Amino acid sequence: MTTTSPRTPVLSKDPGTDNRPRKLLAVLLGAQFMALLDTFIVNVAAPTIRSELDASGAGLQLVIAGYTIAYAVLLITGARLGDLLGHRRAYLGGLAFFTAASLACGLAADAGQLIAFRLLQGAGAALMIPQVLSLIQRNFTGEGRVRALGAYSAVLATGAAAGQVVGGVLVSADLFGASWRPVFLVNVPIGVALLVLGARVLPRDRRDEPERARGLDLPGLVLLSAAVSLFTVPLVLGQEQGWPLWSWLALVASAALFGLFLAYESRLAGRGGAPLIAPRVLRIPGMGRAVLRIIVAMAVNAGFLFTFTLHVQGGLGHSALRAGLMFAPIAVVFGAVGLTWRRWPAGLQKALVTGGFAVTALGCVGVGAVLRDGGDGNVWMYVAFVAVGAGLSLAFSPTLTRALASVRPEDAADASGLLATVTQVGQVIGVAAFGALFLNRQTAGGAEGSADALWVCALALAAASILGMVAGLAPKRR
Repeated sequence: MTTTSPRTPVLSKDPGTDNRPRKLLAVLLGAQFMALLDTFIVNVAAPTIRSELDASGAGLQLVIAGYTIAYAVLLITGARLGDLLGHRRAYLGGLAFFTAASLACGLAADAGQLIAFRLLQGAGAALMIPQVLSLIQRNFTGEGRVRALGAYSAVLATGAAAGQVVGGVLVSADLFGASWRPVFLVNVPIGVALLVLGARVLPRDRRDEPERARGLDLPGLVLLSAAVSLFTVPLVLGQEQGWPLWSWLALVASAALFGLFLAYESRLAGRGGAPLIAPRVLRIPGMGRAVLRIIVAMAVNAGFLFTFTLHVQGGLGHSALRAGLMFAPIAVVFGAVGLTWRRWPAGLQKALVTGGFAVTALGCVGVGAVLRDGGDGNVWMYVAFVAVGAGLSLAFSPTLTRALASVRPEDAADASGLLATVTQVGQVIGVAAFGALFLNRQTAGGAEGSADALWVCALALAAASILGMVAGLAPKRR
């Protein structure tokens, strides 16, 4: 069996003379994009799913959010399993599981089956996705790693907007009379193709990796999984059920369990054990600030997409296709900026993240202002969209790339699990918080009531963006 030397990354050659870097990166980012797509692709299909499967409001929420809950809860576990099983095996196994679950979702006969298969789909994504960042960290070096991380961060957030676009197109196309089912079935041919290509281009796992000796840290897994579950479930389901007492108790219990988890991990590391997340990862300079900024950026991104979808489809009465296509400028601009920001003048580099949050705040206010009268906003809405897409890309992409710049290869799994989890949690927070604000503010029906709710949400999104901007202005400690 051919093995890869731990001291010589397989992708250290010049990409201009070796196509292996491009092939590997394409396979990794293809899976990343597909998993992110499924977080949002169901949004515009939700009304059709509800009517055809006769799903209740809570059932529909679980169809949409079950994937996100399973995904967020199991991401850290997936990262550690990558260490234990090998990143190639974990990636291909997660991809196969995700693809099979997508097929099952597309063939589901009722809402109960669809909810169960969505949970399994999220579990497959949680095993697959942490390996993407780990494999990038381990197999790219120097400028090649910087470029790969730039592409990774561009895909990471464009998947959200692209999910809305692709979902709208597929639902409106009604391929073969299958209605909403193609939003899941589209993953099957893509997943099979990625499996075939991945088996050829992914570097084989080494048997001598020191991480294999690390245990699974079952107590840490249980504590963290319970804490994340108690945090995400009430955020996802609380609004639909009117924020009952159990939702608040769950959030309080989540905070307590997070504290217990951190205390346990610190004691375990002090005893020379193998904690779920190596403490040195949390002590990497700037990691705490990066985590906060990633949460804010993803919360604003997801909150903006969700509330704008509610306004366009509910308030303005547009079709799923039109609602989806309206997000195309955000996806395109986000991707373009994410792939090019490293080539911008050196004098701008230090101000990219703070400037990105500032531009995002202005863009959010602009969208709310041009739509405040209940109209379509005309060309000015798309100008504001460009500002939101560019601003979020500048806020997110450099933050992620710089946070990972000093992560050692042996810590890649811990860092990828941590950052993938906070990315997902940020999206859950955004949908829950800004979605609740929109629905509570929408006291009047029609376009005007919806526009008023959107305006309030736009101001709240701008305020959150300002929080992300000032988060990095505190003086750095040496």
